[in-house]
Amino acid sequence: MTYLQAPQRIRSFIRRQGRATAGQQKALDKLWNCYCLDPLQSFDSEQVFERKAPLIVEIGFGNGSSLAAMAESNPDFNYLGIEVHRPGVAHLMMLLEQKALSNVRIYHHDAIEILEQKIADTTLAGVHLFFPDPWQKRKHHKRRIVRADFVTLLNAKLVTGGYFHAATDWEHYAKDMLKTLSASKELMNTSSNTDFCPRPDYRPLTKFENRGLNLGHGVWDLVFKKTSSPVIY
Repeated sequence: MTYLQAPQRIRSFIRRQGRATAGQQKALDKLWNCYCLDPLQSFDSEQVFERKAPLIVEIGFGNGSSLAAMAESNPDFNYLGIEVHRPGVAHLMMLLEQKALSNVRIYHHDAIEILEQKIADTTLAGVHLFFPDPWQKRKHHKRRIVRADFVTLLNAKLVTGGYFHAATDWEHYAKDMLKTLSASKELMNTSSNTDFCPRPDYRPLTKFENRGLNLGHGVWDLVFKKTSSPVIY
């Protein structure tokens, strides 16, 4: 079943592969089959991880440092990272091997297609979207991943009580996401002020984020939880 109905299939990312370092290329050659999943094959979480545990998806994990840190700190959760940047995939695999982590698997693919085609409905405990491309120019706002059709997809995939956590350092995008998410009758804003949340302890600070905070830049976190009945504000 297809949940997103965008007529031109607008993508929220551009593939910028870049050049892998020697260490990253070694990881790609050696570790791909250990951690990366085939998007052409079906996905069964219990079979992939060889256990039953809550599943968290991170969309666009960058170099994977935050994802690896969360997986290390929360061994009772399974994590599925989705990233189109190949060197980032390689860096995450290097970290997973160094830390001997077995609770992370990776898709090097379009996250929307993975969510639509591989993830069964009402199976996700959480979805993370940290510092996505804000597409600053107005003409590019249509490329932002958090749109009404994306929220429909989230509602389908999250379990009741599951959550969506987004973080951005671009205020306009933060306000846009807040408006879009707040329009859903199936999602409840966990903020006490129905706007933004303090950074939860489970989300590590990145080097990029720390640098921005030291320069006085803002960061906005949004955490919305799926409810079993429509939310009335």
